[in-house]
Amino acid sequence: MFLSAEELHTRVDELGAQIAEDYAGKELLLISILKASVVFLTDLSRAIPSTHKVDFVELAGYNGANAGGHSRVRLLKDTIIPLAGHEVLIVDEVVDTGLTLNYLRNIFELRNPESLRVAALLDRPYRRLVDDLPVDYVGFTVPDEFFVGYGFDIDERWRNLPDLRLAKV
Repeated sequence: MFLSAEELHTRVDELGAQIAEDYAGKELLLISILKASVVFLTDLSRAIPSTHKVDFVELAGYNGANAGGHSRVRLLKDTIIPLAGHEVLIVDEVVDTGLTLNYLRNIFELRNPESLRVAALLDRPYRRLVDDLPVDYVGFTVPDEFFVGYGFDIDERWRNLPDLRLAKV
């Protein structure tokens, strides 16, 4: 086991308290990136005592033949709630290279949110390919390992584990 259920819940509760303090008196919109971040989103939402909205996006990365070997990101499912005027918090399971998050931030910034910030359960800042990518709330900085549990999967399995485990791939 890498992180126990208790360690995860303690840290998510701390993040929720900080977010509630930072957004006191404001209406917050949490936007989860499907699928792995749903468990984190659920616990984080419960840890934020103030009223807030929740929405979802789904992204896919691919290496297209015309991409010159570089990864591309595309939007599979967009938000339902308009972002204009909302305090938007993107909820992500892990920030790695930053390419996907940067793509989503660029799209969202064009929609005129009141503010746009990021909460990530896991962060790997040493793998960043995008300079100056803000990650405002970080649960844990982790090594370059593959994880299962707490929403993370291999072939859509083991998302339901209550803790975070190193995967054997």
